[in-house]
Amino acid sequence: MKATKNLKVHAALIILVTLLMPAGLLAASEGNSPDQMALREIMQQLGRDMQEITDSISKEDWDSVAEIAPRIADHAQPPLGEKMRILAWLGNNAGTFRSLDKEVHNTAMEMREAATQADGQDVIAAFAELQQACLACHQDFRKSFRDRFYE
Repeated sequence: MKATKNLKVHAALIILVTLLMPAGLLAASEGNSPDQMALREIMQQLGRDMQEITDSISKEDWDSVAEIAPRIADHAQPPLGEKMRILAWLGNNAGTFRSLDKEVHNTAMEMREAATQADGQDVIAAFAELQQACLACHQDFRKSFRDRFYE
């Protein structure tokens, strides 16, 4: 009896997702304007966070660095439809993109940990690694991404 109820609930969810998915994808694909892409605001926020970290490091404000670093590590993600468009565009390069994103996450969290210990040398070393990961991603993807989605 319980298995039948679970099966019915599961089937209903599958039907609901199937019915809603095309509408969600259509809505996402209608937002082809670069100004409407969530990724633009996400990257702008990451830029502001990186500038704030730089300012905090220069002031040796380790509490601020520890507060900002998780915002970089766990930055917002684009909505599902936009993410699917980006992943489809990335194709075989999606693994590289994900790897760089994971590196950003890990080094930002290392920087947070160093900041909680007021270890300026390790904060700066982690920040340098973080910048290298950002630069690698930008060099690998930014121009072709802009060409595809913004022009």
